[in-house]
Amino acid sequence: MPYSAMSQAPSYYVVPVCHDPLTELYVDSDILVVNKPAYLLSVPGRGPENSDSAQHRLAQKYDEVHVVHRLDLDTSGIMIFARNPTAQRRLNRAFAERRVEKAYMAELYGHLTPSEGFITYPIAPDWERRPRQKICYQEGKASITQYQLLAYDQARNVSRVKLEPITGRSHQLRLHTQHIGHPIIGCDLYAPEEVLAMSPRLQLHAYYLGFNHPTTGLWQNYYAPLAF
Repeated sequence: MPYSAMSQAPSYYVVPVCHDPLTELYVDSDILVVNKPAYLLSVPGRGPENSDSAQHRLAQKYDEVHVVHRLDLDTSGIMIFARNPTAQRRLNRAFAERRVEKAYMAELYGHLTPSEGFITYPIAPDWERRPRQKICYQEGKASITQYQLLAYDQARNVSRVKLEPITGRSHQLRLHTQHIGHPIIGCDLYAPEEVLAMSPRLQLHAYYLGFNHPTTGLWQNYYAPLAF
């Protein structure tokens, strides 16, 4: 390969092209609520090759699109963006003060028991294995996940579970479920190879978001249809 071609290769990860649509669920003068497909970035990543994202696609249509929160690249589901700085500030405060309700659907390996409860292991960055996180009682931040078993498929040995992150740590749901012995199907960071191979995608979907509208103050409920 010529040196010029080698020198032009990016030194960072280039996300594969996502051809699935970003679906708008609700739009007004203050907020945009969307259903993000798996393998679409929430916001533009490093380098021009990683510009495609939920925010970038919306910015092609709307004058202002401000980030409020994010979903992992391979997690699908509901997101909210603000359409002006005031709405963004109010929504950011609501997330920080835990006045936003979030619920995810996931498929976990194995039969989850007990059928409901809380997972409370502290989470810290795993700097030596970035972007992974780790359970760490010395440096980790308090992390709380509520879970509920909805169904168990004995033939596949898979539990369908509702997950509600009380806190919002990076990779919280993936790491918490893995640490109790039930990794999320299709997880390329924390699941063993045989569990990763059970699905071509991460079986994690943000299906519900509830919050007070940043202008009216009225409670809003939004749902994104399940992706699996």
